[in-house]
Amino acid sequence: MSDNLLNKLTQLKLPAMAGSLIRQRETPQTYDELSFEERLTLLVDDELLSRENCRVARLRKNAGLKYQATPEGLRYPASRGLRAEQMRELLNGHYITHRKNLLITGPTGCGKSWIANALGEQACRQKHSVRYCRTGRLLEQLAQGRVDGSWLKYLKQLQKIQVLILDDLGLEQLSNAQCNDLLELIEDRYGQSSTIVVSQFPIDKWHGLMENPTTADAILDRLVHNSHRVVLQGESLRKNPPVVESSEKTR
Repeated sequence: MSDNLLNKLTQLKLPAMAGSLIRQRETPQTYDELSFEERLTLLVDDELLSRENCRVARLRKNAGLKYQATPEGLRYPASRGLRAEQMRELLNGHYITHRKNLLITGPTGCGKSWIANALGEQACRQKHSVRYCRTGRLLEQLAQGRVDGSWLKYLKQLQKIQVLILDDLGLEQLSNAQCNDLLELIEDRYGQSSTIVVSQFPIDKWHGLMENPTTADAILDRLVHNSHRVVLQGESLRKNPPVVESSEKTR
């Protein structure tokens, strides 16, 4: 095999196929009994797998997840109110394909953000675009966008994200302007993509977290009536951080 062939594969942006071809050359006894088509299939499969892994890595990087939480690391103690059956249903990603929202509530430190990040990791593995944001900071960016002219562009970027995680809703009461921005975001995404909202407050308290009651009605109508819910309970896990089998991210 000439280096010319490897160079051509590299020029065609097929580096994994080139690497696989080198391995076949270095260990011919492993592949001698395979037909030409079988060996070619192995080369193509290696290239496809490499591209899929690169895509997932890119999605994961763009997601900006706060924690290295994985589905494999989740635990389901009865004391937390987290049901394994419900999580399996969420982890299969049907809520994303059906463009439904997910609302995660529970006391401070009970693992809400960890679960949201694990779901975000799973969505990346399923080739969905994901973005993690703290609600307050996202609204600050939208407010700044109104000043510098980037508001509409940023809103459109958020609209295209297939799974948007809004963490820490309600740490501070939302002003009238923030309510308007949040409504614009939720309205653009309603029925088009999935939003995961995380809050320490029960859903029936969310209305009081917003200064404008009319806008609050509109926001909650779009969030709540198209959603799955996870309600957690128990003491803060920060006293004893969640046990994770492995932080290694696999496909």
